[in-house]
Amino acid sequence: MTLMQSIPGPARSIAPQTPQRIAIVTDAWHPQMNGVVRTLTTTCEQLREDGHEVMVVSPDQFASIPCPTYPEIRLAFTRPGAVASLLRSFAPEAIHIATEGPLGMTARRYCARHSICFTTAYHTQFPDYLAKRTRLPAQWFWRYIQWFHRPAKRVLVATESISDELRAHGLTRLHRWSRGVDLSCFTPDAPPPPEFADLPKPIQLYVGRVAVEKNIEAFLEGSYPGSKVVVGDGPSLASLKARFPEALFLGRRSGRELAGCYAGADVFVFPSKTDTFGLVMIEALACGTPVAAHAVPGPRDIVTDRVGALGDDLDRAIGAALFCDRDDCAAYGASFSWAAATGQFLSGLVAFDSEELPAA
Repeated sequence: MTLMQSIPGPARSIAPQTPQRIAIVTDAWHPQMNGVVRTLTTTCEQLREDGHEVMVVSPDQFASIPCPTYPEIRLAFTRPGAVASLLRSFAPEAIHIATEGPLGMTARRYCARHSICFTTAYHTQFPDYLAKRTRLPAQWFWRYIQWFHRPAKRVLVATESISDELRAHGLTRLHRWSRGVDLSCFTPDAPPPPEFADLPKPIQLYVGRVAVEKNIEAFLEGSYPGSKVVVGDGPSLASLKARFPEALFLGRRSGRELAGCYAGADVFVFPSKTDTFGLVMIEALACGTPVAAHAVPGPRDIVTDRVGALGDDLDRAIGAALFCDRDDCAAYGASFSWAAATGQFLSGLVAFDSEELPAA
């Protein structure tokens, strides 16, 4: 059974070739720097280039407070009817609720109350993420995920492994939405940073948020010879620097500088077990760098034997990945297109007639 065949009843998809008015509600937005924000901003850019009108409802439009333990995320507080008012003013033909936070909750409540069609996306393994931070059972948080996504006409999902997991929790209206790479930026010829010049080989690289849920300790505690490099920022940065002084922490990098970090590394190490995709993996591959990761959802949907290695032992995966051909990695990474991914996003949306949306 395909993802599209799993949707019961009629659902009118957005036609990719026809300009549409699309509202996206998200709790993840700038100035946050993570895969969800990069996915949403790039998708919005691609949609606008293709002639669609896009309105983003995000925390920067409201009063907000820092999320406990994750201060870069702002938790928005909205007055009654504020989100509904924005939606009514824009009069979208499709509403996509990207996240399960306060803004997503407000938009979900509004749509469900008035029987307005909407879609959602499952970007983050929140049950596992919250279980790590609270030490409570992940199953407790799955109840919220099931409740939140159940009314959606479609839940957009990045990989088949995550689709299987959602089906096991009773969510079956699923639609594939993959990810892409900016191939004008992430290329094998990106110049490596000067800090790499004298590092012992092989250079083993991690890129991403520096936080407990990313399992970076599993990488830094490894014994594979060479150099370990961490690119990124987050609440665990100071403690990891203190615990692992032999590692090189470069802080946040972006654009061509980030591409140079990928291209200059010998292997990209992805220790996370809580990501639904792992955008950084395909960026590394596009730069010609093989990937070593755990055999969990996300990596096992992306990494093949030709471009990396998976396993419970990251040291062994690193050793195996180093034998991969970098030209094969670059070719495989280049196959991930944002244009194709945005087409999947569009075909997953559900259109409705919105001449006048109801009040909150």
